[in-house]
Amino acid sequence: MHQDHVSLATGQRSLGDPAIAYPLRPPLTRGCPRTSTGRIAYPVEVDYAYDRVPAGLFDQPPGPDIARWAPLLPPLSAPTLGEGGTPLLEACGVLVKDESRNPTWSHKDRLNRVTVSAALAEGAPGVVVASSGNHGASAAAYAARAGLPAIVLASAGSPPAVQSFVRAYGAAVFSVPVERRWPLMTEIVDRLGYHPVSNQTVTHTGHPYGPEGYKTIAYELFVQLGRAPAAVFAPTGYAELLYGVWKGFAELRRLGVAGTAPRMFSCEPAAGGPHARAVATGAPAAIVEVGPTDAYGIACPAGGHRGVRAVTDSGGGTVLVTDEELRAAQRDLGREGLWQELSGAAGLAGYRKLGAAFDGPVVCVGTSSGFKDVGVGSAEIAEATTFDEVVANLPAGS
Repeated sequence: MHQDHVSLATGQRSLGDPAIAYPLRPPLTRGCPRTSTGRIAYPVEVDYAYDRVPAGLFDQPPGPDIARWAPLLPPLSAPTLGEGGTPLLEACGVLVKDESRNPTWSHKDRLNRVTVSAALAEGAPGVVVASSGNHGASAAAYAARAGLPAIVLASAGSPPAVQSFVRAYGAAVFSVPVERRWPLMTEIVDRLGYHPVSNQTVTHTGHPYGPEGYKTIAYELFVQLGRAPAAVFAPTGYAELLYGVWKGFAELRRLGVAGTAPRMFSCEPAAGGPHARAVATGAPAAIVEVGPTDAYGIACPAGGHRGVRAVTDSGGGTVLVTDEELRAAQRDLGREGLWQELSGAAGLAGYRKLGAAFDGPVVCVGTSSGFKDVGVGSAEIAEATTFDEVVANLPAGS
């Protein structure tokens, strides 16, 4: 491997107390053991030898395979599926980073390239994930590519198309009641030795390497724009994406590559919103009850400390959006050729709801293809045999 493609990761550092450091391996998938309690789990993050980052790393164009940013990623043992290098497009008055162009049609591919690499490095016999959507499909795909079996613990309410998607990669898929998903995953980890690529703790910590994959979105945005944007609006469930993008820009500023970093905005369903609750109350993380919403991909009861840090450290904010606001954003993006999952339209919906002006470009991250939504494929198609029937059934404005 070329020296510029060697990881400069040196260890793990606690987000609960940055003075607490751990070795790089094994990944602390249950958070920082010294600062976490029964009510709050603090994640750890990966630290790097920043003084050794190769000159010109950010002069290269973005493209598929996030290994181009390997010095600032944990070691990449798993083969690529061509993740990354997604387009930045003007739509609906903003810039949209269209993550639906990744191999399994979502941003999760960046995370799973890194986490499945960790499973290989640890010699795990397989990976296990609790997910009813994008994360499960992506983990199954990257595990299959790496030659590892995968167990996916899903809910009965997940879209049938997504369940078929996961099975296509050879994963063992099980329908598990929501309250049993995390305890069962922990048992699989402890008894079978499978590597967990999703959360196991009371508030969210997830895999410590996961957000590192999302940093590559920040690197690509900087190269695509020639500067850091003024603001980034991200669909937010557990906030790994939000924090990863923020950390990427913070690194660019630390390295002297970028002079500024964007304000980060979490965009959550109004039916829940643990990160909005935590920021509003000054808590390190929060747990909320989630009401009915079709934005199942980001409808999370447990928040995590990463989301709070990304918002507060960047001077950003939190936005709660209704399903109606999400549908309007999804529809308008579709009218400009971008079909996002309902959850994936939360960035645009949040930007519109905030209604703020920014001194510079605004980026809304679109996280996933509309194929992943509940009810996709169930709408009836109008029948027509004559020209008059076609004209009678044209959409308004055609």
